[in-house]
Amino acid sequence: MRAVHRPKKRQDRRRRRHLRVRLSVSGSAERPRLVVFRSLKHIYAQLVNDQLGTALLGVTDTSEGIAKAEGGKVAMAKAVGQLLASRAKAAGITKVVFDRAGYQYHGRVKAVAEGAREGGLEF
Repeated sequence: MRAVHRPKKRQDRRRRRHLRVRLSVSGSAERPRLVVFRSLKHIYAQLVNDQLGTALLGVTDTSEGIAKAEGGKVAMAKAVGQLLASRAKAAGITKVVFDRAGYQYHGRVKAVAEGAREGGLEF
């Protein structure tokens, strides 16, 4: 006899957590949402205005202005946060809402947040 509910995949569980958090976290023009996506090789961060449904700016670890850093993927993630913060400040954005997208606040996701804070963004 088969189980009524099959175990969900890790990606499905993360997506479900992300949707649950998105009910309370949303970005606006004054305070956009800083959302992080983490793949096995790369890290992506972007600022999103949810009222208009547009991405204001985005940075990846392959973007220009990010040098290869010692320390692996965590160091690259911190550099992504710092570059995002500098571009946001140039665009006149100082306050953001952090959206970890269903990931644990640990490792590369935490490094992006710390880099953005060091770059001058307020959460």
